[in-house]
Amino acid sequence: MNEETTGTPAGPRTVAELDLKPALEAVLMVVDEPATEEHLARILERPRHQVADALRALADEYTVQGRGFELRLVAGGWRFYTRPEYAAAVEGFVLDGQQARLTQAALETLAVVAYRQPVSRSRVSAVRGVNCDGVMRTLLQRGLIGEAGTEPETGAILYTTTNYFLERMGLRGLDELPELAPFLPEAEAIEAETLEAVPSFDPDAPDSEDADDKTEL
Repeated sequence: MNEETTGTPAGPRTVAELDLKPALEAVLMVVDEPATEEHLARILERPRHQVADALRALADEYTVQGRGFELRLVAGGWRFYTRPEYAAAVEGFVLDGQQARLTQAALETLAVVAYRQPVSRSRVSAVRGVNCDGVMRTLLQRGLIGEAGTEPETGAILYTTTNYFLERMGLRGLDELPELAPFLPEAEAIEAETLEAVPSFDPDAPDSEDADDKTEL
């Protein structure tokens, strides 16, 4: 064939000319954290409502097809996740039976921060009844909590949960946390009794999560 019969070869398509659903799939395959509809719309040069509709259509298609992954709206953005029913297969391949879990002390501390945020280290320690400095550092290092200013009265650093926490918990926002009202009276009583009794260790002192666990025994 010659140029007269084939015509001029088509050049590469612009981002706006790409098929929207495959383009979304390609981008979401490489994101490190949930991507917002606004960000995706800007990258793909489409109106947000088109992107939102396409994302929900893709999520429905994956569910109908029974795929091993799903597209979920978590922490204000969209990301691919493996379906819970295939967790055993994923863990067997990726972790090979070695699961790095948070200790009970870390889980309890994270729960206090989640429900009391913004909250200081000393107040978290008061609620739990033991010093939590080492555990708090572990949660900071894992990106589950972060600093959020200081307490006006004392100048103590305040902590809140992060978007990564929402992502790992599968929550769209903090309003989806389970209701804690039945347990609040007990928690308030514990805090009132221990707020002055629990020491606040030097945050830079060489202690660890294990040390806090031993304190509880």
